[in-house]
Amino acid sequence: MNLKSLTGIQNPETNLDRAEQVHDQRIVIPNQFITGEDCINRKDQAWFITTQFPTDLIVQVQDITFNVHKYTLISKCGYIGRMELQSSTSTQGYDLKLENFPGGSETFEMVIKYCYGFPVDLNSSNVASLRCASEFLEMTEEFEDENLIYKTESFLTFVVLPSWKESLTVLRTCQSLSPWAENLQIVRRCCDSIARKLSRENITGDTDCEDGWWLNDLTTLRIDYFTRIITAVRAKGVKPEIIGQSIEHYARKWAPGIGMEPGLEKYTQDKNVLQVSIVSGRKDELGIEYNEEHKAIIESLLSILPPQREAVSCKFLLQMLKMARVCCASAALISELEKRIGMVLEDANVIDILIPNQTNNEHGNLPNTQEERTMHDIEVVQRLLEYYSLFEQQQQQHRNGNSNVCKLIDNYLAELARDPNFSITKFQTLAKSLSENARRCHDGLYRAIDTYLKTRPLLSEHDRRRLCKIMNCEKLSLDAGVHAAQNDRLPLRTIVQVLFSEQVKMRSAMQEKEKAPISDNSVEDGNPLSTDREIKNLKEELQSVKTQMAELQRDYSELQQEYEKLSNKQKNVAGWVFGWKKIKNSFHIRVDGDEPAQRRSSRLSSRVSLRDRLSMT
Repeated sequence: MNLKSLTGIQNPETNLDRAEQVHDQRIVIPNQFITGEDCINRKDQAWFITTQFPTDLIVQVQDITFNVHKYTLISKCGYIGRMELQSSTSTQGYDLKLENFPGGSETFEMVIKYCYGFPVDLNSSNVASLRCASEFLEMTEEFEDENLIYKTESFLTFVVLPSWKESLTVLRTCQSLSPWAENLQIVRRCCDSIARKLSRENITGDTDCEDGWWLNDLTTLRIDYFTRIITAVRAKGVKPEIIGQSIEHYARKWAPGIGMEPGLEKYTQDKNVLQVSIVSGRKDELGIEYNEEHKAIIESLLSILPPQREAVSCKFLLQMLKMARVCCASAALISELEKRIGMVLEDANVIDILIPNQTNNEHGNLPNTQEERTMHDIEVVQRLLEYYSLFEQQQQQHRNGNSNVCKLIDNYLAELARDPNFSITKFQTLAKSLSENARRCHDGLYRAIDTYLKTRPLLSEHDRRRLCKIMNCEKLSLDAGVHAAQNDRLPLRTIVQVLFSEQVKMRSAMQEKEKAPISDNSVEDGNPLSTDREIKNLKEELQSVKTQMAELQRDYSELQQEYEKLSNKQKNVAGWVFGWKKIKNSFHIRVDGDEPAQRRSSRLSSRVSLRDRLSMT
């Protein structure tokens, strides 16, 4: 096809006969009476064309009135010909008013120029509006061969759709042309064209998609166009990682708060009201204003997330969860998002799961209970843990303690421990969300407990014991055990349990050392290791272990006596006293009287190097 026929205007004289056949009693203005665009005048909100014949039609589009010749438009526009036109100007100042004209007054001016024979330059910025306008005005080939509908359709087919750049430009112009652009399939055709180009070049994800040249282009589109392209790309088999990358890139541009690192949170309490101060470079969850457009973006992006767990990061999912909650997105979408996060919870970090408690922020109302006044929403994290456990069971991946998730929850407890409204009951519930066998080591849990006690120096002995009951002293490392044994914030009973546990570990290590066989053929660099000197050193080391064991027993005995004295002053302690006497008898502990705490600390420190030596051998 000759492109001149797409952009040029043919002489309308060939259509005079057709117009005269319909309205032979009227005079039609031929093109020779129009000398050029200099005959077009604009004054205020009026548009005029100056010829030897006066204009006889006033058309209003938006706030502009166009003074034109009636049959110049009728010769090409079926819609104008069908209207019952008045022979004189109406009292409103116009003969015809075009409501909701696609493209507005600017597009109508281009249509008028086309009808008068002026050149109209078709391009990707105006072709969609001219195509919609020509459809509105019924500019079919019934009135002229290769009329405006034909020309705009040809331009879309042969110029726009084969080009990535032109298709994107047309899509952006379609955003203001609803519903015409949708009904004429302009949007669908452009979206399909873009999707084909992406899938054809990037279905393997080897080259272009990794460069990300197309990401910024897609973010210039309205959310509904973006989702249609992504849906089409998914249907063509593009890798979920590539789709996830495009979704995340779009969200970072249009969804408030996505990609922003949370600020540092400070907890204070004034008159039983939690005050929160956010320290960050920009406003975050408590400062960003959200509207219905943001809600639509969040919900749309969530609806097109690929189901594969490798498609997007856990961090991004958690950021989307925070934004979805603030925007009051669909409850069903939020629930599905939480399940999705549960699948990849082991990849999260503690900052990601610090989800603000919406109860504190909505309508400025104060919460009714202490549980509701916590800075962060604990219930959400509990649900994430439930979904994680369910997913692990479904996948039959009983790993008997995922260290990442255990560390995550322990760090989360340590963070929440600074919140003055975080109750012991909530602490216990959250800590027990993981199974008893999940934590191989309780050092992180001990750190959270210690932070909780440090933040509340006036906590009663009863509450201290309640809190420490969730910790298994036998699962503390040597360093944590030494620290706990000297931690005066812990209740005395817990300290005794720590010493008892360390005593058992020491006894077991000593027994294993005594039973360990000495190899006669162990050789290193050709030199025998089993010599009399080595055997002598081993015996000396075992004797040292026995000495340390005796010292540990004395420490244990002294603390047991202190605990018994304290327990005798309280109610309901008879059972505990009997229990501790049984422990004392089983270990044949000799009570030597009081010993300064500094000496106990020195002996505890000396055990560290001893345990290290035992583990080395």
